[in-house]
Amino acid sequence: MLLTPEVLAILVLNLLFGLFGAVAFVLSLRIFLKWDADATTPLQYTLEKQSFLAATIIKYIFSVKVLLFAFFIFTLDKISGVITGAMCAAGVVDATQSGMYLIALKIINLYLFASWLKLHTIDMSDKNQPYTKLKFGLFLAFFLSLLLELVLDFRMFQDMEIDKMVSCCGSIYSSSSTSALSTLFKIDNSLLLLAFYGNYFLILLFFFLKKKYLFSALNTLFLPVSLISLILFFGTYIYELPSHHCPFCFLQGDYHYVGYFLYISLFLGTFHGMIIGFMPKVENGYKISLLFNSLYVILLTLYVLFYYFKNGVFL
Repeated sequence: MLLTPEVLAILVLNLLFGLFGAVAFVLSLRIFLKWDADATTPLQYTLEKQSFLAATIIKYIFSVKVLLFAFFIFTLDKISGVITGAMCAAGVVDATQSGMYLIALKIINLYLFASWLKLHTIDMSDKNQPYTKLKFGLFLAFFLSLLLELVLDFRMFQDMEIDKMVSCCGSIYSSSSTSALSTLFKIDNSLLLLAFYGNYFLILLFFFLKKKYLFSALNTLFLPVSLISLILFFGTYIYELPSHHCPFCFLQGDYHYVGYFLYISLFLGTFHGMIIGFMPKVENGYKISLLFNSLYVILLTLYVLFYYFKNGVFL
């Protein structure tokens, strides 16, 4: 599986990320330990020049990693055709022990990397660059998370066996599954919808009240609630099948790639909502968060309503 062109592209990029990230890590460590914004020494002047180099490396690594996440999902979906039993990316993820952990880590890293980019933008907009030491200190921790992701990437593709039978998404995302996901199917739909719409309307309430910590906390909660609701309830209306709960299949052309729009909207909405609580100078995050969270909620609701108007019943 390592010789698949798409996989090779991912692994080569990962190698470059690791090499350039290591350079940025060394520079960041030096800046974090020796930075003194009030100093006028040759060392401080050198650190200021190195900070621009390190920031440029980090910025482009993280920017490309965000785009590479979508390519990673596309790659999993494409190679599912050569793995026995797999019908989409879900089967490929389930083909190795590290697959599900890798997906979870990639999502976490998306939020971490996006937070760093946002903090860098805020820092560079101020001539005094007050967050330079903080952002490079954060990168020291984020780089370790990035390294773990790169290792798991290689481990996942290396461990894949083409002739090994894996489960399809229909069996993975079902109440009969033996995985931890099967426990989610015990949640009653009425409670699930109450949590989903209740969470959204609380976000709407605190948008108007401008309670940033509550707004941030509710956006953090909205991410898992939305993903669970999508798998258990709303996804079945996208597929128009009560037994189909896969969170990957609607990324395919058969469903007009609507999954990409849903996930991007959810990411942008929750990310800008989360950073309200701990990042300075992000007042516009309120509007951006509400806009994309609303798009996500409206689109999923329309799928349910259109199905009802078309068939006269709910699933």
